[in-house]
Amino acid sequence: MLDRFGRAAKLHYESGSYRVLQSGDHVLCAVTQQRIPLAALRYWSHELQEAYFSADIASARYAEKRKEGLFP
Repeated sequence: MLDRFGRAAKLHYESGSYRVLQSGDHVLCAVTQQRIPLAALRYWSHELQEAYFSADIASARYAEKRKEGLFP
């Protein structure tokens, strides 16, 4: 999607890294929809294929999914 900030990238998240499937300059946080520049991307789930804006958001999402039985 193009917007005034540039194009959103499409990534395949792996454990400790990611592969760029479609080039862009940012991704969106799966929880807050905040724009995350690729250079600042630090938190994601390879199991859920989601990016997160912060460690707190990533931890909360993990806890939520754990309650749903998706994680041990």
